[in-house]
Amino acid sequence: MRRLSLHLLATSLLVFTAQSAFADSCYDLWYERNAIYDDNGYCFRTALGKRVFDNSDCYTNDPSFTKAEQRRIDQIRRQEKRLGCKVN
Repeated sequence: MRRLSLHLLATSLLVFTAQSAFADSCYDLWYERNAIYDDNGYCFRTALGKRVFDNSDCYTNDPSFTKAEQRRIDQIRRQEKRLGCKVN
């Protein structure tokens, strides 16, 4: 019985840790992608975007990116899609 309890506890901790890591990685991807937008003057519209990034210096809703920035944004979006991320 004790062995079963320990197994259940270990399994619960593993599931909790995996969910936390998943949430952290989705948020990290969201943050990295949106930091590129912020660096290019994007005016955030969502409550989360406004809380995390300061809109006081924003100037566009349609930022221009370098080729390297656009490639990284595309990579991040693909990873977010693979993971099923929903941060906002």
